Amino acid sequence: MSAFLALLRRDLRLGLRQGIDALVVVLFFLVAGAIFPFAVGPEPGRLAQLAGGVALAMAALAALLSLDRLYQSDHEDGSLDQILLSPLPLELVTVAKSLAHWLLTGLPLLLAAPILALMLRLPPEGHIPLLISLALSTPILSLLGGLGAALTLGARRGGVLLTFLVLPLYVPALILGAAGLDASLTGTGGMAHWLILGGLDVAVLALCPWATAAALREASA
Repeated sequence: MSAFLALLRRDLRLGLRQGIDALVVVLFFLVAGAIFPFAVGPEPGRLAQLAGGVALAMAALAALLSLDRLYQSDHEDGSLDQILLSPLPLELVTVAKSLAHWLLTGLPLLLAAPILALMLRLPPEGHIPLLISLALSTPILSLLGGLGAALTLGARRGGVLLTFLVLPLYVPALILGAAGLDASLTGTGGMAHWLILGGLDVAVLALCPWATAAALREASA
């Protein structure tokens, strides 16, 4: 457990040294979301209907901004080879790195979500459901993004390939998160959607570390 925490602290420290990355993620999330009222019009009712899908889609795109460096820098400086030789199972290594990615990107997006909700004229009663949807969706984005980063490690134009590989995998989480928010706003309750999304979280957490570890071993072979 100490090795896991040490790796997590290392990745967080490296990420915080490049604090501009987290700032760019939040700014992209807010600015890209703020463009939608100009495209669809400022009518509050229409914006509120789109708010859930817009917020979750922008969160997915924002999460992609730093994914290509999740393993690339360690691969380039040889740190990944040392990590492979460490006593910490590689599956736990991938969990630590995905957790660090979520803390540096997903958590700031949760903190910025109320600002975007105000921009999109989301009713006050929708703010908590939006946070719930984002809290359940963003860990999936980091875990699946980690898998995509491992699969494209060392590839030419890996960032472009990563985008095309990962975005389709994000779709179920985005649909469930937006549906949960919409259901809560219409009074039918979003609990069913959030329970399914929570189950998807558990499934992704159970499967992704093994697949990501296998991809890393293949890339480092």
